[in-house]
Parts: sequence; structure tokens; C-alpha cells
Amino acid sequence: MSSVYDRLIAETEASRKEFLAVPILQKALQGNVSREQYVSFLGQAYHHVRHTVPLLMGCGYRLPDRLNWLRTALGAYIEEEVGHEEWILNDIHACGGAAEVARAAVPFAATELMVAYAYDTIQRRNPIGLFGMIFVLESTSAALATTAAGAIQGSLNLPETAFRYLTSHGSLDQEHIQFFQALVNRFDDPADVDALLHCAKMFYRLYGDVFRSIS
Repeated sequence: MSSVYDRLIAETEASRKEFLAVPILQKALQGNVSREQYVSFLGQAYHHVRHTVPLLMGCGYRLPDRLNWLRTALGAYIEEEVGHEEWILNDIHACGGAAEVARAAVPFAATELMVAYAYDTIQRRNPIGLFGMIFVLESTSAALATTAAGAIQGSLNLPETAFRYLTSHGSLDQEHIQFFQALVNRFDDPADVDALLHCAKMFYRLYGDVFRSIS
């Protein structure tokens, strides 16, 4: 019998391939993006990453008592994620961008919709669905971030200080994925597993739309 994580990989394969085919992602891996596009990506990253800790806290609050063990894991996630949005603003500044303008800007519609869907999942549906978002963000970051950072830095001649968000997550999320795998393999309620699978597919689409908006 397949584990929950094995099912997650297998059943989101089509969604993952569609996401990876987004043109600007392919260009980023080749270093073929402009400074403005990279700064735009960082701006949208700021506007969803700043919600990570509130979303994790909301998920913990909404968990049923039968999943009380999961609150400890969410606490560890929260501790890891505090302050990451400020890293992104520092990266924008290192690129020559206006960090405070990015902080005050209205996010793209695609970014706003992705964040809204995450909150809605927690508040109106099954909070376990948030782990679909965690899976998408961390697995794509672990797979792409370091490679993209190196390619973009090489082509744009930007300083290393402009890539803290990408380079830190490329290595950090490798560890997170192992932790995540152990967690989701403990999910034994079919409704929780269905929520995880459904939301992972949705977040591949929603996160892909964020990158399409940058293009």
C-alpha cells in the first residue's frame, strides 16, 4: 500500500509538470530573466511569505483534537519561518529596488487569490489542506531555488546578498521536505488525505498563476 507521501507525489504529477512548464520558470533556470522580473518575483514572494506564520497559526487553531500531535510540528514550522519576509525585502534592496515600495504595494491578483484560498481552506474547509500549500512551496523551492539563484546571479551580475531568500530556501527546504514527509505519512483519515491532495493540485495552479503574472 502506498504511503500518503507517495500518493501525493504520484497524484500531483500532472499538476507539477504543468507548473514547471510555466515559461518564466524555464527562463529563470537558464538565467534568462531581467532584473525587473526578478524584483517582481521577490515582491510577490514577500506578499505571500508574510502570511506564512499567520496561516500556520490559524491551521493549528483549527485542528481537531484528534490531530493535537500536529500542533507541535506546526510550532517548529513557525519558528523556522519567522522573519523570512524581511529577508525578501533585503534582497530587493540589494538588487537596487525599493523595498518599502514593495512592502506597501498591492500584490498581483494571482498572489492575492492564492493567499485568500489558503485562508479559506483553513477557515471554511479542512485545515489539513494548508499542507498542500506547504508541499508545493517547499518542494518547488528545494528543486529549483538554488539552481535559479545561481543562473540569475550569473546573468545579471547581482551580489550574493540579493539571493538570500532563494539560496537559503534551496537548502533549508530539502530538510523541510523530509520532515514534511514524516508528518503527512501519519495522516490516517481519508478526508484529511483528500484535502491534502486536492489543495496541493490547487496550489500548483495558483502558484503557477503568480509566475504567469510576472511574465
